[in-house]
Amino acid sequence: MAHKGVPPRWDRKMQQRLARGEAAALGELYDRFASLVHSLAHRVLGDERAADGVTREVFAHVWEHPDTYDPKQGPLRSWVAAVTHRLAVQRLRATETAALTRGESGSAQELESLESKVRRASVAARADYIVHSMPAPLRAALELAYFQRRDYRQTAADLGVTEDEARRRLRLGLQLLSTAHDVGTPPGYGGAV
Repeated sequence: MAHKGVPPRWDRKMQQRLARGEAAALGELYDRFASLVHSLAHRVLGDERAADGVTREVFAHVWEHPDTYDPKQGPLRSWVAAVTHRLAVQRLRATETAALTRGESGSAQELESLESKVRRASVAARADYIVHSMPAPLRAALELAYFQRRDYRQTAADLGVTEDEARRRLRLGLQLLSTAHDVGTPPGYGGAV
C-alpha cells in the first residue's frame, strides 16, 4: 500500500524517462494526457486552432523541462493540467490584449472585461478538470442530479445505493466543484509551473 505523500510510481518513472530524453516516453505521455490538455486549453480559449497550439506548447514544455515537475507536489496529471492552464491563460491574455491594441482604445473598462473573461475561462477549465478527475461514483451522482434533474432519492435509486450514500456523494462532488473558484493551479498540484 502506498504511503500518503509518496507519488505514484508511474509518475516518477515517466519523469525520469523524460529527463533521459526518451522520445517514447513523450509519446506515451501524449497518448495519456493529450485529450485532457486539449480540452482544458479549448475550454479556456474557445478556439480549436488555439487549443491545438497550446497542446503543442504544453508537450514541448514537458519535453524541454521535465525537471520542473516535482513528484512530491502531486500527480503528473495535475502538473500537466497546471502547465496547460498557465499557457492557455497566457495565450488568451495575449490574444485579447492584441485585439484591444488593434482597436487602439484599451480603456480601463475593456481591460477589466478582459480580466473578467480570463477569470471565467479559468474557472470553467478548473471545473472541467475537477469533474473529469473526480472518482466515477461522485461524477455519476452529480451527472444524475445536474443533467437529469434527479433529487438525492432518485439518484440513490438510479445508482442502487442508499439515500445517505447518494447525499454523501453529491455533497462531496459539490465540495470538490466549489474549489473551481479558488485562485491558482488545478487541485492536487501546489507547485510552481
